[in-house]
Amino acid sequence: MSANIQGIQTDLRAAKLDGWLFYDFRGRDPIAQHILSLPDGMRTRRWYYFVPAKGTPKKLVHKIESESLAALPGETLYYAKQEELHKNLKKVLGRAKKVAMQYSPKNEIPYVAMVDAGTIELVRSAGAKVVSSADLVQKYDACWSAAQLESHLSAGVAIDQIVRGAFAYAAGSVREKKALTEYDLKQWILKEFEAAGLWTEEGPDIAVNAHASDPHYGPTAESAAPIREGDLLLLDVWGKKKTPGSVYYDVTWMGYLGAKVPEKYAKIFKVVREARDKATHLIREQVAAGKPLQGRQVDQAARGVIEKAGYGKYFFHRTGHSIGEKVHGNGANMDGLETNDVRHLIPHTCNSIEPGIYLREFGVRSEVNVYIGEREAQVTGAIQTEILPLLA
Repeated sequence: MSANIQGIQTDLRAAKLDGWLFYDFRGRDPIAQHILSLPDGMRTRRWYYFVPAKGTPKKLVHKIESESLAALPGETLYYAKQEELHKNLKKVLGRAKKVAMQYSPKNEIPYVAMVDAGTIELVRSAGAKVVSSADLVQKYDACWSAAQLESHLSAGVAIDQIVRGAFAYAAGSVREKKALTEYDLKQWILKEFEAAGLWTEEGPDIAVNAHASDPHYGPTAESAAPIREGDLLLLDVWGKKKTPGSVYYDVTWMGYLGAKVPEKYAKIFKVVREARDKATHLIREQVAAGKPLQGRQVDQAARGVIEKAGYGKYFFHRTGHSIGEKVHGNGANMDGLETNDVRHLIPHTCNSIEPGIYLREFGVRSEVNVYIGEREAQVTGAIQTEILPLLA
């Protein structure tokens, strides 16, 4: 696969930008490497690659790594001394006055803020205004192919089944009075992953009661709590197929180790469910109508439900994140809290919707994945409507 230079140039002209300047030092910008489809190689010195809105791209590389960008089209300039770097960077930029870089003003969208402040200063000193490449990054780094969507759906079928199996395994252990900890259940799920041809970088998160109040709790053999009758059990499970280019599926489900779910749990889950459904409905509605929708607006919709119910201070993370080849992708996040994500949801991207309420004694979260098509959005897996009474 090669970089889509022609497509990038079309989008640069549409955005009234003079170019997109890619820069990296020691692999600090994986976004640049992915979008440019750079093969593995030795790149220990600073390199620049400029895609102008019109014309031929230009490269600037160190003389001892003269072939470091050989896989990319365009004219190559070289440097060794700092003075050469500064002079040739001006030549690379030419008459460009407004260029995109992996930069975010005031670091509002840190997921794309890969370029250091000093480099931004250097580019500005060469006469160019630097703007954020966040929208471009989303299109060229977060959009899925048809094969990737299929890998997500396939992983989803398997993971939904594994989640159901994990609840049944936990219920069986409680019924038979067999010792089982959060960590034991995590290991059981990972074995099921292996059997199903799934893989995950980390996780899953298995949490009972107060542990579920920590959104990123991950049990270890030392920290894990036992799973017993009367416990509220949260399963946050994410994974993808082992085939190259596959993308993640990421869901959270809740179960109760008893025959009837106590009202204190059911009440909180109902609020979380309403917040989740408010967000997914907004996405489906706006996409179907062809109306623009920002990530922060989705967050506001879900958060408004929880705040109205009086639990606003107990929902202290974003409503959802972009999903890609890594579980946290580089597209728009459903976030107006931690960041101000003004990026619009665009076709062929996917995100999680996962509001939660985290009280001291227990936490509740519900998570689904929403895929954006050309004129419709869909939840890509099973949707939980109530806490499962696992011993019913």
